[in-house]
Amino acid sequence: MEKKETVKTGIGFGSALAIAISWSVNKSILWAIFHGILSWIYVIYYALTR
Repeated sequence: MEKKETVKTGIGFGSALAIAISWSVNKSILWAIFHGILSWIYVIYYALTR
């Protein structure tokens, strides 16, 4: 039961982090939504390219 809660929290945090990064870089709600869907993929991409 604890693992399910951790996974749900991790996915939510990844999406929120991706949206925050995307908004600070692009200032576009459409890009923020798109990057929120990609979540951790975008966060890792951003970390590797910056």
